[in-house]
Amino acid sequence: MGEEQDVDAWFIPASEESKKIINTIKQVVDGRKLDKNPDKDVLNLSIGDPTVHGFTVHGTVKEAVRGALNSDSFNGLGPAHGLFCARQAVAKYHTSSEAPLTEDDIIMASGCTGALDLCFTVLGNPGQNLLIPVPTLPFYTSTTIPRGLVPRYYNLLPDRQWEADLDQMEQLIDKDTVAIVVVNPSNPCGSVYSKQHLLDILAVAEKHSLPIIADEIYTNMTFKDQPSYPIASLSKNVPILSCGGLGKLCSVPGWRVGWILLHDRNQRLKKEVIPSLLLVAQKILGPSTLLQAALPQIFDKLPQSYIDQTMVVAKADAEIAYKELSVVAGLKPYNPTGAMYMMVGVELSKFPHISSTVEFMEKLMSEESVFILPGECFKYPGFIRLVLLISSDKMREACGRIREFCNRHCQA
Repeated sequence: MGEEQDVDAWFIPASEESKKIINTIKQVVDGRKLDKNPDKDVLNLSIGDPTVHGFTVHGTVKEAVRGALNSDSFNGLGPAHGLFCARQAVAKYHTSSEAPLTEDDIIMASGCTGALDLCFTVLGNPGQNLLIPVPTLPFYTSTTIPRGLVPRYYNLLPDRQWEADLDQMEQLIDKDTVAIVVVNPSNPCGSVYSKQHLLDILAVAEKHSLPIIADEIYTNMTFKDQPSYPIASLSKNVPILSCGGLGKLCSVPGWRVGWILLHDRNQRLKKEVIPSLLLVAQKILGPSTLLQAALPQIFDKLPQSYIDQTMVVAKADAEIAYKELSVVAGLKPYNPTGAMYMMVGVELSKFPHISSTVEFMEKLMSEESVFILPGECFKYPGFIRLVLLISSDKMREACGRIREFCNRHCQA
């Protein structure tokens, strides 16, 4: 037998970048003991995935994918920035007289997060900073910090329907700021910005010559009678990189089909940013060609009623949750107007035996089998987030259990 190998010689290190990736939802939730009450079924209000809550794919979407598959024409690689037919379909779906688009203004990506990642990669160098709203999603931290970008968090104001604190936003801007990220409609807040507030954000961006990266995955997903404005439709001078995707619109988040809409006001992105986006897109060679090929028929045939029904469920859940939780001591729900989420403030001083909303989540699960996410997942302690996609009956039951839990632990 040969000499024993030196174990230390087989130490294989991971990159420093990979070790800096932080997913706060995983960090907060995965290490916790989340036992459920064995006498109660779990009511899951934690995951913004429509498929978890019983939403199924519309028949026209299935038929579009079958047609692309049966054609045998989309099994190979396509252009890295997306198939022509897919880019054309996305442009047609999103174009408007205020913000016209052609297929040349579209870059396909692996979901909305993939689109955002492309933007961050191209716009920022290590040491530079991006303005990001808080409450925020873990994705923004996990994709900026590892590559040396500095996230600077501007506050959203709960008592002003989660509008951005524009004064604070402007104070965060310096010579190293590369872009402002705007999330509208909002996850996790469920808010939808007014036309005037978007114009005010654009004014800040124009004053400081900054592009806007718009996370608009929930575009067109607002409650009835709640207008929604893609920020590019209001911009006269500020370049907008609007990121979206098919996942929420069609209840297929696992398909990972997304895009960037390049609203290049006055050709400010043309010289360097757009060519670099095309280069970076070559890293993954675009999303599934099969699903891209289905997009023209999906956009042509998917009835608006399908999207409307999703929002009917979300609005009904929101109305129930707001009414039921508004009268619970220690809680303050904030009424949403879009997306599929509600933020609820927790007055921890009234719960002397609960030290944080992480512990609130843990105890609520173990005692009442209701699964919510704590504000710590969104860099916003003192709040919890509910997902508004379950049936009305289950939402009433969940709110009833939350009320019983708070009554047991609250000392007004």
